[in-house]
Amino acid sequence: MDRRLFLRDAAGAIGGLAVLGAFTPLLGQPAATAARPDLAVANGTPVEKIVRASVDALGGIKRFISKGDVVVVKPNIGWDRAPEYAANTNPDVVATLVRMCLEAGAKKVKVFDRTCDEPRRCYANSGIGAAAKAAGAEVSHVDDKDERMFVEVKIPGGVAIQSWPIYRDILDADKLINAPIAKHHGSGKLTMALKNWMGVMGGNRGKAHQNLHAMIADLALVIKPCLTVLDAVRILTAHGPKGGDLADVKRLDTVIAGVDQVAIDAYGATLFGMTGDDLPYVKDAAGRGLGKMDLSKLAIKKIEA
Repeated sequence: MDRRLFLRDAAGAIGGLAVLGAFTPLLGQPAATAARPDLAVANGTPVEKIVRASVDALGGIKRFISKGDVVVVKPNIGWDRAPEYAANTNPDVVATLVRMCLEAGAKKVKVFDRTCDEPRRCYANSGIGAAAKAAGAEVSHVDDKDERMFVEVKIPGGVAIQSWPIYRDILDADKLINAPIAKHHGSGKLTMALKNWMGVMGGNRGKAHQNLHAMIADLALVIKPCLTVLDAVRILTAHGPKGGDLADVKRLDTVIAGVDQVAIDAYGATLFGMTGDDLPYVKDAAGRGLGKMDLSKLAIKKIEA
């Protein structure tokens, strides 16, 4: 798979990068084969075992990561919460993905997010900062005040947004891995794979919330990870996205891996007694041909690790 990730028409004269050119399916989504499931759902402990089992069921990490790749692993690190509160991606999920990429020969693995609470506290108390560094990742946070770190990207076909400043390190990566957590969200009902990309947006994200569901689907037009691993080790069932009450947390010891973000979110909805139809942004993305929402038409492999 070729270098870079999206970019049908991206413009933004920042640091000499004026035009990012015509679209090529750069990261692309690896084609499924008869022997590979669309989704792999692994249940068990420890966390590292189920992450590896889910990716192995899809063909292994070397299907997605090549020697010399610069990889971004994008978790949710938005909140100043300990892992037990299920507000952020489980740090062991993140660390395992980092190790797997390096084992596959990645040149560098970057981990970052645009936090909602104070970044240093989010990275420390979530456990992700230390875990990702120990695994060998380059860890930073998305500083939305530094405009030099963003490139204005056009979004052809966008409904809510037709362009938006996107974090430069996303554009410069060879491969992207989406590593969200499954949890309740007050505005979006749930936040999982598709919504996780709000963490690489610059500018005023409050403005984007004016048409939240269409905006989430718009991002999927241009941000296309090669792999998504949804953390459902613990899920936050109410009072999201920040939580704060352990009574709202349910332990499932599960991860869901796949290439199709729409399918991931449709399956993730079932963990909360919902379907993809209950999430307008999932329904919108499926309607635009960005993935499959009908789980009955997917090959789903369940693994007890």
